[in-house]
Amino acid sequence: MTASSVPRHRMLPLLNAEQSSSLAPALADVIEYRKSGLSLNHVVGCPLDCGYCVRHLFGNFEMKTPRALMSDEAAVALLVGHPYFRPHRTPVQVFNRATDPMLPVVKPHTFEVLRLLDGQGLTNHVLVITRWRVNTDDCAVLNSFKNLRLTLLVTHSGIDHPQIEPVNSAYAADSLRMLHEHAQNYRTVLYWRPIVPGLNDSDEHLGQARELSLHAHATVFTGLFFRDEIKAYYEDHGLPVPYTEAARRKIMPEQAERRILDAFAPNQAAGGAEWGTLFRKTSCAVAHAWGEADYNGHYGVRELCDICPPDQIALCKKAWTRPAVDAAAREAHALGATGDVAVNDRAIVVEGLDEPRRYYLQHGFGYQCHDRSKPHHYRQHGRASIGWEAEDGPDTP
Repeated sequence: MTASSVPRHRMLPLLNAEQSSSLAPALADVIEYRKSGLSLNHVVGCPLDCGYCVRHLFGNFEMKTPRALMSDEAAVALLVGHPYFRPHRTPVQVFNRATDPMLPVVKPHTFEVLRLLDGQGLTNHVLVITRWRVNTDDCAVLNSFKNLRLTLLVTHSGIDHPQIEPVNSAYAADSLRMLHEHAQNYRTVLYWRPIVPGLNDSDEHLGQARELSLHAHATVFTGLFFRDEIKAYYEDHGLPVPYTEAARRKIMPEQAERRILDAFAPNQAAGGAEWGTLFRKTSCAVAHAWGEADYNGHYGVRELCDICPPDQIALCKKAWTRPAVDAAAREAHALGATGDVAVNDRAIVVEGLDEPRRYYLQHGFGYQCHDRSKPHHYRQHGRASIGWEAEDGPDTP
């Protein structure tokens, strides 16, 4: 089976004008620039009910039936015509904000978007994140794309609390094994998230993750995105609230990270001989899976690299070039930056630019770009400060 053989009659109906007008403005905007790339989300609605889902932030968590905001052709045209889209360079994500791309009714749209992008000869990284079932026919379709650098990131948490994680994690585990077994023209990443101390970081959970890492080209771990809207949902539904406060960034306490790194440490030092290779950042895992340097320029935040295999560090070091201050300032000010633009050994530092514009600079230069008012603290790796003690080191800025 190939993408061209997916029956068109299975495509979702479009939202009518009244339904579209009821959506939050951010959700109605089908393209969002996120750290891992331009995110395309013209299908909204999901029945999976994961308690920590970012759909809480858009006020549509109760929208269980997926619906399309526009045709796939129109959505792809918007994507490749977006002012921040660079052919062959800008990373892209598909359906990672408002639905799961491998749900039976969404999957034809996922394949059609990939077909349309691949048909243009684009070689951009494309990330598809799922926790749902994948079969051999799906793998055949995914292998049919010849140009895109397509990565399937399979979300697996191991959480068995039925209201926090209603979807059996065995589905994701089976999908990961299936995808890895049949991978030819795509790559697989174990997306181990969200890790919450006391909920899914037991020795049994760590052992399960190590076993699953053998069925992926790379593994990335991350904590819980716990904004006020998600915290309120937990409290309203009597769920165990893992942290007393919400945070703008993901929460991964230091002790939780230490347990994970200790579990993988002997293997990391051996270069991945016993189980899979572990990374802190999604783009690092994707880059490793493709044998490339990290497109987010994390090499500048050197303490991030202390768990990376030597060959990956060498790749990133070779590709990492500190931008000239005048070049960075010129592009930043053209995007609306205010004040001085600095370039240090870790990042371009700007003021007055929102996340999309910072990510555009970051992907253009292959070098971290940080907001001066929101510093990245040493060893916290751009995460929330919850669960970390201050430590001397080179913060950015």
